[in-house]
Amino acid sequence: MTGQTRIPCAPTELPASAASDAQSAKAALRRSLAAARAAIGPEQKRAWDAAIGEHLLDWWRTHRLPALAVYWPLRNEADLSLAYAELAQNGVRLALPVVLARDAALGFADWLPGEAMHKDEMGIAVPEDLRMVDRPPAMLVPCLGFNTEGYRLGYGGGFYDRTLEATPRPLTLGIAYSCLAAEFPSAPHDVALDRVITELG
Repeated sequence: MTGQTRIPCAPTELPASAASDAQSAKAALRRSLAAARAAIGPEQKRAWDAAIGEHLLDWWRTHRLPALAVYWPLRNEADLSLAYAELAQNGVRLALPVVLARDAALGFADWLPGEAMHKDEMGIAVPEDLRMVDRPPAMLVPCLGFNTEGYRLGYGGGFYDRTLEATPRPLTLGIAYSCLAAEFPSAPHDVALDRVITELG
């Protein structure tokens, strides 16, 4: 725990007007959560990002896994670049997700903090020198929202769900701000996260 006061920045219930339609409700919730995350002030965001990074490092010191799939922040997601640099300095092999096709599981590319990057066709940053590797044993999964059962609300593309269908499943650590906790139903294809790390722990 960081001792920081939780600042409400998102609704915790599905919009009542869309309750009869799960897809419409999720779409409305995504818009609401995205707007709330975008409204977090830069100083607050930096503090929360630093706290999440410290919790991630604490988790790694306990598990000592040799490789970890991380993510490049998009759409106001938590920026954990300082934690990534420390992990790399400790010999952890980092990998970034690579979109292989719109209806396929993610691939992964070896990545060193600071190396040259470019954006793929979907606008996602990947290493210029694309060195594909096997899926790491643990993955950071950015969350637009998350619920009490450990299910993640993403952007609706299904990339992470397809990636986690294959066995053996990697450990999954959702990354989110605590104020983006929300209540929403899971779908049959959804895969619960093993843990969610927020600025509070």
